[in-house]
Amino acid sequence: MTDSGDSQQPSPTGFSSRPLSGKRAVVSGSSLGIGRGIAIALAQAGAEVTINYRSHPEQADEVVQKCESHGVRAHAIAADMGIQSDVERLVDEAAELMGGLDIVVSNAAYSDRHTMLASDLDEFRKTIDISMWGAFYLIRRGAQKMVDAGQGGNIVVISSPHAHMPMPGAMAYNMAKAANDQMAKTAAVELCRDRIRVNVVHPGWIDTPGERKFFSEETLANESAKLPWNRLGRPDEIGRGVVFLCDPASQYITGSTLTIDGGIQLPWREMYRVEEAEKLS
Repeated sequence: MTDSGDSQQPSPTGFSSRPLSGKRAVVSGSSLGIGRGIAIALAQAGAEVTINYRSHPEQADEVVQKCESHGVRAHAIAADMGIQSDVERLVDEAAELMGGLDIVVSNAAYSDRHTMLASDLDEFRKTIDISMWGAFYLIRRGAQKMVDAGQGGNIVVISSPHAHMPMPGAMAYNMAKAANDQMAKTAAVELCRDRIRVNVVHPGWIDTPGERKFFSEETLANESAKLPWNRLGRPDEIGRGVVFLCDPASQYITGSTLTIDGGIQLPWREMYRVEEAEKLS
């Protein structure tokens, strides 16, 4: 075993403003939303980044420019995460462009919201193909590159509380995210000897263009105000979590789940009881 994937030593304080300098990352589904926030955060931390997109080339180019504004190289590659050959090409081209691969972030997802009985099976399968199989294709090919290089590395899977919360109307997405969690933890076990760390992030309700597919602006404003933190999360907040997990100073963290949700998984519907208790004390 080698520790070269995390060989960069932390500063005496344990923190560095550019902890990922010299690292090379690929982020699936990163032209918009959470993926965009992750790509920019990685660039801010010093990593060279490959942005993946399927149907938003202009937005991908904008993310490239944002990343490059932080003094790093950045690239954009089109690939459909539901197609195995596309995903493998993405990883191969990214590794060739950057001269290797140190960080793989599986972020791309798709979701169609219908109850089980009303599901369009083509849409159901598309959700599984992109959100589950796409994640598997990506982390498998990325891990192969890292193992062959013998330098260790980091894989981060952006999953969801849907992995353990059976949200009605989202069966395919729930299934895919539950699979993501087990996939990542199994990979963490299998890749530990190669010093490849695999971790999961559970974002809460994040303010992204994708939310507009299901909710109106009025609904988002009204419902977000009811959340424990009284707002939706931001993509950059998820990005900072990914940087934390990939930081060499975090090298003892693998097979873990980082929840970044503003308390949404807490029993927040019972929060009135706190005020009630205070009145009684």
